[in-house]
Amino acid sequence: MADNAPDEVQQWVRLEVADQVATIRVDRPKMNALNAAIQHRLGELADECGRRDDIAAVVLTGGPHVFAAGADIKEMVDMSYGDMVRHSSSLQSGFTAVAQIPKPVVAAVCGYALGGGCELALCADIRIAASDATFGQPEIKLGVIPGAGGTQRLSRLVGPSRAKEIIFTGRFVPAEEALRIGLVDQLVPADVVIETATTWARQFVGGPALALRAAKQAIDHGADVDLGTGLEIERQQFAALFATEDRTSGMQSFIEQGPGKATFRGR
Repeated sequence: MADNAPDEVQQWVRLEVADQVATIRVDRPKMNALNAAIQHRLGELADECGRRDDIAAVVLTGGPHVFAAGADIKEMVDMSYGDMVRHSSSLQSGFTAVAQIPKPVVAAVCGYALGGGCELALCADIRIAASDATFGQPEIKLGVIPGAGGTQRLSRLVGPSRAKEIIFTGRFVPAEEALRIGLVDQLVPADVVIETATTWARQFVGGPALALRAAKQAIDHGADVDLGTGLEIERQQFAALFATEDRTSGMQSFIEQGPGKATFRGR
């Protein structure tokens, strides 16, 4: 597949696919600062993961010591209000593309996930982190607030009160606390974070891709509306799956062979 991103940016953010599990890896030494080029690249690779039939699930990761330590402040320090009005939409769009990958996405977090790094981890469906990982939204200490989804995704994940306390203070959140409040879903030793996340992603290979997409969209879209509207979103997604081959084969297999033996084709 053609890739028009500059060579340097291709090295900073790489897409690797093995056995239908994709890994989006951020690797910009030393701190994985997320500049505009990386943000744009993340959006491009997220769109590619969504389109490709040979990708069943996605692992999102950074370096062994720093998942990502936030946006590139040196890039933003001289921006005016007008500059940021123009830039802020593209700042959010790359992260939004990651959040909207229509497949299961797991963030594998080692080391620091701060500012934009924490916001990037929040775009995944679940987060598996090293037992010594550190999270935080310290933007307040720079005189600003999270601008790539932190005020919205964090509050939806841990609740408005906890999100306000974390964002108001800008303090770091250690791994054990992150697990306790629901910011992280699983803690493992640092040397098996990627392996654990990949194993989680691998369970969806050969799975009912259309049903997984429908489940993700129903949950995500339903979270933004009232219960009645959310139930209608669910009803429509549920009914639509009866037009798929996977639903036919899944139910027929259940009747003939029992649960868990269906072969799905993503159609």
